[in-house]
Amino acid sequence: MAGPRVLVIGGGLAGLSATMRLAELGIDVDLVSLVPVKRSHSACAQGGINSVNTQTRQQGDNEWKHFDDTVYGGDFLQHQPPVKEMAEWGPRIVDLMDRLGVPFNRTPEGFRDQRRFGGTLYKRTAFAGATTGQQLLYALDEQVRRWEVAGKVKKWEFWDFLQPVLDDSGRCRGAICQDLVTMEFRAFPADAVIVASGGCGLVFGRSTMSMVCTGSAASRCYASGAFYSNGEFIQVHPTAIPGADKLRLMSESARGEGGRVWVPKTPQDPRDPRDIPESERSYFLEERYPKYGNLVPRDIATREIFDICTNEGLSVEKDRLCVYLDLTHIPKETLDRKLGGILEIYEKFQGVDPRFVPMKIFPAVHYSMGGLWIDYERSPSGGLVEGSPRNQQTNIPGLYAIGECDYQYHGANRLGANSLLSCIFSGLFVAPGVAASVGEATRSEPAPQLLNDALKAQEKRHLDLLSRPAGGENPYDLHDQLGKLMTTDVYRRASQRPACRGLRRCLRPGAAVAEVFAFRHRKLDKSKRGLHQGGWVTCFRWPK
Repeated sequence: MAGPRVLVIGGGLAGLSATMRLAELGIDVDLVSLVPVKRSHSACAQGGINSVNTQTRQQGDNEWKHFDDTVYGGDFLQHQPPVKEMAEWGPRIVDLMDRLGVPFNRTPEGFRDQRRFGGTLYKRTAFAGATTGQQLLYALDEQVRRWEVAGKVKKWEFWDFLQPVLDDSGRCRGAICQDLVTMEFRAFPADAVIVASGGCGLVFGRSTMSMVCTGSAASRCYASGAFYSNGEFIQVHPTAIPGADKLRLMSESARGEGGRVWVPKTPQDPRDPRDIPESERSYFLEERYPKYGNLVPRDIATREIFDICTNEGLSVEKDRLCVYLDLTHIPKETLDRKLGGILEIYEKFQGVDPRFVPMKIFPAVHYSMGGLWIDYERSPSGGLVEGSPRNQQTNIPGLYAIGECDYQYHGANRLGANSLLSCIFSGLFVAPGVAASVGEATRSEPAPQLLNDALKAQEKRHLDLLSRPAGGENPYDLHDQLGKLMTTDVYRRASQRPACRGLRRCLRPGAAVAEVFAFRHRKLDKSKRGLHQGGWVTCFRWPK
């Protein structure tokens, strides 16, 4: 029998860190990515990565406070043992990335520079300019390439994950994927499948997410019986650049370096913002939250910006909701050194230099806190048992989820700069458990017919789609309808009842969007609902 083999779906930070660690443990890995791994959405992360460090310890910071800030920011709806373990691993992870060559910004003394992020009072966030995600991604890609040369890893770029393959006992034995260049279908036998496919922001139409963040991989696991939990927890980032094609992130690091959010006290004041005196400006976040100022947790900042623009009528523009994000009081040299990447983005798409003119920003869908339900094994100290096969495993044995597509680290609201940490942590931490689960004592080869039948079913589905008569529904139009509905009736509603009305419109029998999701023929079963640590964790599944 050949040695164990694991299939990793997704080439972002979570997928690359899991692949690197599995290869170090001697396990062969197939790495499937919808795009070249260096183009994964992790490259769009800007602000930094959280961890306690020597400097913040001198200010009174510690891992427990990082844990406490994370749980508090997520409204106590996380699974707390994984969050505790993540906070304790944070310093080691940032040290590891430093040693792998990530060019973190430095102080004149040579220490890693740190900045504050929302929801904390400490400068806990290490950063590499305003392109931290890209630098972390490139460092991990170099390590995976090393294992690729050694023969432990094989990359499959431009391949799409279509379904996990389950045997009669319900265990995942591999997956079916498709080459998007040649349209070839291929069965990937695997002792375990790790899904690291990112979030689902494009369900809302325009968002800060990349065009590949559709949630398709997670939805295909869900359709195969995996539980999907806390799907209602979608983070709306308070500062994004409005655009007709998409919404572009303006990192929280802009506020972490001293950026101030304000509106004129006169509705739609026609003057140049630089000509409006301080006495006629409302720095509403600083006024309402003096302790945290402009770095309140993201959900609070988003609600306040919505409120000031809609209920109080103080939007900067009449026909477009927006507020000012002002960096003009910060020296240009400092802005170029610490925020150059994001300022170039604003200048490119808005035609205005934000070093000298305040930016116009507004909230946008940014991150999926909910995702595939996953398990964990709690240690006596309140963290996790390292090497347990239960860690990060879905309700389908042999199928794991890590990174943004799992649900347990961020609760109802992610703390800024915790996303990169949770992705790398879950990737590194899942590997020993997977290695234990695919040990020789528990392994058996899948029946070839099992994978072959699944492969033929996908090929038939593909041919059926191509042979449909022309003139039917347009999938691009359906996506546009869904995005508008989700944005109007779910994302922009402050109360729960209108959001539920919007979801009912999605689920209404006969609706075009409902047909896309096959809701016309199957009803949601809400029986899988459990109370955990003082908050509701909602799981939905299709009935058999």
